[in-house]
Amino acid sequence: MAEAAGLLDQDQFSCSICLDLLKNPVTIPCGHSYCMGCIKGYWDQDDHTGVYSCPQCRETFTPRPVLRKNTMLAEVVEKLKKTGLQAAPPAHCYAGPGDVACDVCTGRKRKAIKSCLVCLASYCETHLKIHDELNPGKRHKLVNVTGNLEEMICSNHDKLLEVYCYTDQQCICYLCTMDKHSGHKTVSAAAARTEKQKQLGVTQSKFQQRIQEREKELQDLRQAVQSLKRSAQAAVEDSERIFTEMIHSIERRCSEVKELIRDQEKAEVSRAEGLLEQLEQEIAELRRRDAELEQLSHTEDHIHFLQSCQSLCVPPGPGDLPIITVSPHISFEAVRKCVSELKEQLENVCKGTAQNF
Repeated sequence: MAEAAGLLDQDQFSCSICLDLLKNPVTIPCGHSYCMGCIKGYWDQDDHTGVYSCPQCRETFTPRPVLRKNTMLAEVVEKLKKTGLQAAPPAHCYAGPGDVACDVCTGRKRKAIKSCLVCLASYCETHLKIHDELNPGKRHKLVNVTGNLEEMICSNHDKLLEVYCYTDQQCICYLCTMDKHSGHKTVSAAAARTEKQKQLGVTQSKFQQRIQEREKELQDLRQAVQSLKRSAQAAVEDSERIFTEMIHSIERRCSEVKELIRDQEKAEVSRAEGLLEQLEQEIAELRRRDAELEQLSHTEDHIHFLQSCQSLCVPPGPGDLPIITVSPHISFEAVRKCVSELKEQLENVCKGTAQNF
């Protein structure tokens, strides 16, 4: 039996609806076999018509055939299972988060590989073959799989959106050009995509230029903050040197001056750090929008591109952050001058006092 299993194609014992090994197999009048649960569920959808068809060959039956388990086929499948025949596809073939699932699969759905704009459905590899077999010679338009099929259809005429109206700035179908959009300036979606792509490139260049400008401003502001801190530290050290030369009776004044310097430093640094945060947020937003534009520029979905481009192609506005100028010799010069004058006055008082003695 193991040798026989090696010579058999596993698809021969798979249900074309669930794509798994047959469970409670039944054979319908046309000769094709399915899981009893799968074909029942498939035919339940046609109860309102009274006409039932084979999912593979499309042969119709009236009335609904009575289903009976194919005992011999069930025994073969069970024996093949024991010999190691596996009909289930690898795990990576199944649809997961972010994947587009096949619209035909029942139970655990496989990943779709193509979408049909005529059938408005997406198909896995197996059901795509069935789709092509059922529509020989028909010009069904297949595209790379997309989960936005409903967005590609005109809500008024149920036709494919393949025209762009410049007058109303929206995607329309060819019937719309003879209806509500008659006389409007229209072109094909592909032609509009080409034009909008140029506009997107210009806008993206502006974003990149603004990012460079803001990065330079960010660097300059960081340097200004460091200079401000160095200036404050230098002022503290100078003040401490001057006050240590004074007598113990003015130590309280020394503490007051140091506190004044620190307060000024804290206020200036706090203001600069607030601007830093604003700059970093703006750069992050610019980068996010630039990434969205980059992703949009590579999409193959013309309709999604045109519907998203209008809102994303708004160029960045001018910034309004004030420019900080830091001068390490001016910010605390008044403090230094005041302390020096106090020292001189104290020395003069001390000299005058000494002479009086």
